[in-house]
Amino acid sequence: EDHNNIYLLKFKGFYFHCAAFDTGLSENLDDFEIRDDDVFVVTYPKSGTIWAQQILSLIYFEEHRKRTENLEAAHRVPFLEYSSRDIDFGKRPSPRLFTTHIPYYLVPRGLKDKKAKIIYIYRNPKDVMCSYFHYINTYPVFKAADTIEAFMKQFLEGKVLGSVWFDHVRGWYEHRNYFNIQFMMYEEMKKDLRSSVLKLCKFLGEDLSEEAVNAVVRQASFENMKDDPLANFENTLYRGFGPKLQEGHFLRKGTIGDWKNHMTVQQNERFDKIFQKQMKDFPLQFIWDVNETQN
Repeated sequence: EDHNNIYLLKFKGFYFHCAAFDTGLSENLDDFEIRDDDVFVVTYPKSGTIWAQQILSLIYFEEHRKRTENLEAAHRVPFLEYSSRDIDFGKRPSPRLFTTHIPYYLVPRGLKDKKAKIIYIYRNPKDVMCSYFHYINTYPVFKAADTIEAFMKQFLEGKVLGSVWFDHVRGWYEHRNYFNIQFMMYEEMKKDLRSSVLKLCKFLGEDLSEEAVNAVVRQASFENMKDDPLANFENTLYRGFGPKLQEGHFLRKGTIGDWKNHMTVQQNERFDKIFQKQMKDFPLQFIWDVNETQN
């Protein structure tokens, strides 16, 4: 019996989370009305999604930066495919901010006129896989693979929310010319958050004072987010999936190279072979270890 079926729903060739998925919206995603000043954060799961929600909330909302308004980042930058029942997107004031995991071929047609902005964050897939493994083992609803070996098979076959990692990042990159898109590397954001925030502000056309930039960088640091109920996503997950199996934070480590603590030499070699085959001639760089600069 395929234990994934319990929470995965395949729709147009892509795996969604069935509990939260809004088929009505998704059937019509193509026609979802895009405004010129919309901003989309696109990620494969476990690649910095929650972090991006926090960074954008801090850039766009002074009341989030100054904490004068008690609203979670997850509500400020809601999921396109998982929130529509609670939120009337049409009534949201501009600029509207969205989060999504969907592949390039499912996005609203209106994004192709290149006015609305897309930020695509990618992360090295070994860390994505290990982070994912912890995540699905934290929430009983997922009926997860219990070893990294078993999960690696599932991950590489794309039998997870988000489907095949390689297809996701390659698809978006190879179709980048259809969109107004900025690629950001998770590891670079980690190493130099300030430069990354400035790069984002420039892409978004948001001119922040130095004081505001400092506040964004401070409040978007992993340590600060981890204990911040407005940023750490735990309330949202609790509402969606109920209590966790173990104590500990949804935002677990947020490091680079944690895969070395999980993968055997043999698993790593197998992964590398597949990576090389899937990603040969792929121009985006990857960082695999906290000490290395771009290879």
